[in-house]
Amino acid sequence: MKTQVAIVGGGPAGSTCAMFLAREGITSVIIEQETFPRYHIGESMSGECGAILRRLGLEADMTSRQHPIKRGLTVYGTGGKNAWYVPVKGRDANWNHFEQYTWQVRRSDFDKMLLEEAGTRGANHLRGRATKPLLSDDGSVRGVQVRTADGGLLEVESEILLDCSGQTTFLANAGLTGPKYRGSYDKQIAVFSQVAGGIRSEANSGDTLIFYKDKYHWAWFIPLDDEVVSVGVVIPAAYFIDKKESKKDFLLRELDELNPECKRRLPQLQLVEDVHVIPNYSYQVRRFCGKGFICVGDAHRFIDPIFCVGLYVAMKEAEEVGPVIKAYLDGAHRDAANPFAEHQRYVEKGIDILEDMIDTFWEYPLAFAVFVHQRYTEQMIDVFAGRLYERQPSPALIAMRTLLQRERSYDSDDEYSVPIGSRFHPERAAIWEAESLPVQATEEWMPQYGPR
Repeated sequence: MKTQVAIVGGGPAGSTCAMFLAREGITSVIIEQETFPRYHIGESMSGECGAILRRLGLEADMTSRQHPIKRGLTVYGTGGKNAWYVPVKGRDANWNHFEQYTWQVRRSDFDKMLLEEAGTRGANHLRGRATKPLLSDDGSVRGVQVRTADGGLLEVESEILLDCSGQTTFLANAGLTGPKYRGSYDKQIAVFSQVAGGIRSEANSGDTLIFYKDKYHWAWFIPLDDEVVSVGVVIPAAYFIDKKESKKDFLLRELDELNPECKRRLPQLQLVEDVHVIPNYSYQVRRFCGKGFICVGDAHRFIDPIFCVGLYVAMKEAEEVGPVIKAYLDGAHRDAANPFAEHQRYVEKGIDILEDMIDTFWEYPLAFAVFVHQRYTEQMIDVFAGRLYERQPSPALIAMRTLLQRERSYDSDDEYSVPIGSRFHPERAAIWEAESLPVQATEEWMPQYGPR
């Protein structure tokens, strides 16, 4: 099989890539093993994530499917006190804020909608599991080998291979990228499920609620429809292990004890979904672009899920990659050692901003609240929305980096965005290893790509 672009992964990153590539007149094949709909977390959208769906012409579809409307996010401090709220707002052509909204999504329904829409717009869907990248004699990527649904092996030849495999990091696991480092939050795990009922935000019933207990210890509350709410707890893995409880007992006890406001909003914990676990949330892949390939979204970096930006980063990078690939196919940077070096730097700059914001929240929570509500309100609203790639660094970002005593330079081709866990010394950064996971994942999709 031959195509201009092969896409490993049919989640939001892959489907969105295919749709924006179609706008450029570029054909693609999406390789996906799982049958949709399938369960997945990552249900809350930032403001700019909603804007991407509008640019794709999908607002009417989102409305007709009655996804809950999200107008903001509230964080409740320890003891259920000192809550602060961040509204969803857009920016107009004159860079003035205006009232905006985005959505919460049940990923089983949302991901299926995107994959089907990508097919409607011209993408081919190949049912199968990507097993290994295909390499030319000079080491450049020329496609991917696929184990098809009937058990056969198929070579999909392409000019560009996009890794949209999410946390399975297909190309990093194949050794094609640079090292995959542990991130700052690599010892975290999430334990999560769905519950019926729950007392929702009084300001807007579709809003996200975050309940803080202690450093690196918090819970989420995300409405999925009129009855069901996604709930989860993120904690250090050592804490979970020390409790010696089953996943279900642990989650039910934590939701009852973690924060009084969480307990008030979940008076009856009626689970309507199995309890799931994902360990080792945080990692960073170096040199995730190269000759014939680009990694998108979680396939190269994930920091911490607290402010619900993972879905946005994946879809934003998918939007940006369309014109980058079009330029490459038209002849741009064909002879460069890394034809996509500029795109790689652009992407890392944006995620660095998220990392600096999240680190400031965990290390300096009181200063962070002052930044949000007093000193840099409009600029912090922009970061929460996902406006990471324009008018940065803002005074708010400079202030956060000053607190963190962190400098960012993007002059050197391979020394920017060095993993924070290394304290800016790559030789001291810990390499991510699947065998080092302290808790077994429940999600079959995590190890599904690569040799078996």
